[in-house]
Amino acid sequence: MKRYLILLLLSFQVLFAQVQFEARVSKTTLGLNERLRIDFVMNVDGDNFVQPSFDGFRIIAGPSQQVSQSWINGKTSFEKSYSYFLLPNQKGNLVIKQAAIEFNGQIYKTSPVKINVTAATEQPRDPNDSQISADDNLYLVADISNTNPYINQPITLVYKLYFSFNIGISNWKELGKPKYNDFWNQNIDIKQPVAEEGMFKGERYRYVVLRKTVLYPQKSGKLVIEPLSLDIDVKLPTNRRDMFGRVIVIDDNKRVSAGAKTINVRALPEAGKPEDFSGAVGHFDFKAIPSKTTLKNGESLDLAVSVTGTGNLKLFNLPKPEVPNALEMYDAVHDEKVNTPLSGMTGKISDSYTIIPQYKGNYSIKPLRFSYFDLESNAYKTITSPEIMINVLDGPTQSTAAPATADANKNKISGVEQFKFIDLKTTLTAKNEPAFFGSNKFYTLLLLPFLLLPIIVLFKKKKEAIDGDVFGNRIKMNNKLAKKYLSEAKKQINNKEPFYVALEKAMHNFLKAKLHIETSEMSKDNIKELLLSKKANPEVVNDFIALTENCEIARYAPSSSATIQQDFDKAVIIISELEKQIKI
Repeated sequence: MKRYLILLLLSFQVLFAQVQFEARVSKTTLGLNERLRIDFVMNVDGDNFVQPSFDGFRIIAGPSQQVSQSWINGKTSFEKSYSYFLLPNQKGNLVIKQAAIEFNGQIYKTSPVKINVTAATEQPRDPNDSQISADDNLYLVADISNTNPYINQPITLVYKLYFSFNIGISNWKELGKPKYNDFWNQNIDIKQPVAEEGMFKGERYRYVVLRKTVLYPQKSGKLVIEPLSLDIDVKLPTNRRDMFGRVIVIDDNKRVSAGAKTINVRALPEAGKPEDFSGAVGHFDFKAIPSKTTLKNGESLDLAVSVTGTGNLKLFNLPKPEVPNALEMYDAVHDEKVNTPLSGMTGKISDSYTIIPQYKGNYSIKPLRFSYFDLESNAYKTITSPEIMINVLDGPTQSTAAPATADANKNKISGVEQFKFIDLKTTLTAKNEPAFFGSNKFYTLLLLPFLLLPIIVLFKKKKEAIDGDVFGNRIKMNNKLAKKYLSEAKKQINNKEPFYVALEKAMHNFLKAKLHIETSEMSKDNIKELLLSKKANPEVVNDFIALTENCEIARYAPSSSATIQQDFDKAVIIISELEKQIKI
């Protein structure tokens, strides 16, 4: 009885209280290396909290939710907050945009907050803290295979993160990705970076290969590759020890950059350059092979023009065959079977042409020439395919006005209109079209509005009944939200913190739908009591409570993808079981 009285008092308070929802920050001016705390505080129990995008900041902790409620001298107060810790990514005047909540069907938003981020500030160091700095133990290096290549000669760019044995690395994030202006580039996937050991600056270091890229410069001169920058979470040992004698490790943050790199690209030599050179650089083999050379009337052949080898296979055009005008040639079908390892592109590209002869006779397809710049000899080379003779055994004889060796640039046969007798457009109309007035269609359209009127009336009454069922609509909405957040959790299964936030919201909305309670009533004991009163299995109830408690802890605790998948599967099973067991 006491509990219901309290809920009644809270309800009256909510009805007459003015809704307040604001963003509070720990400071409005901070250094690039300082942390910012922001709290989104409301004086009502709002639902469906939507956080801002935090452009220019990185979330290092949060959201953490707190609810406080008190009664002093007969006056009640309620406060609910979502807290975050942020780290700025850049200097300047940044704006934290609006957060939003929903309360009694209305949307409330906070005001934007302006934050001034200055250069990194020097922070006093505790004498008991680490005497080891990340500055002298952490380096990002860009290894370039060749800084003086020719145009379209492949070079490799490998980014390595070196760190000494004195420190540890827990996480890293790219702040500025390198831009490859005037380069064709192909990234090589690294599924899971693995720490290795090697020599750096004359000392033994551990290192991780972060990124591998193959580059093909597209113009000569000095080309600049913009730097890769990283934000790295490091662990530094201190001079303190715990009760077991183990060294205490503190968390720190370090930002490193590989620096801009300049590539001096040489132009290909003009001396000896063939007229038909199309930009191929590497080492290649060239072929032009017909599928057949003897045909009957109505048959066709395929002419495959291909280049195989190692070089810039995707960056040049194959030569196009020239055929007599008695052979009709269709546009090429292009095919690429190219791999791009760290050494550069290798494989095969081809153009396949379908050719259909129109007349009986013997026809010649002239030899094709393919030129490329050979990097081994630094000279141009040309490969010429043999002449191809096509023998058409039967069919109409070509008139003397269009000899078989006529202008080879014409691929269409003049004066031949093979399908002229087929009329592609028709204007057929019915001879005896029935009158519309008095037809079945006329009476159907006439009576249709009268038939639809009772249906519209019933539909309107049904809709009014549904709209009037506020309690039922709230249950439907919470059910919908549970499914929505469970779906959102599945999408975020590779991102730990967003996954557990969505999973916790899904389970809370499920409880609101099934138990008809609000957020302020979601204590552990109350949830357990209500679920058991609905005939739910005690073991399933305990699993539900344990999983909701784990969501808050798991956001900040180390976890693997397998653990996250297990938690998601467990949530699906628990919600399904409670859906069957709870009796409303």
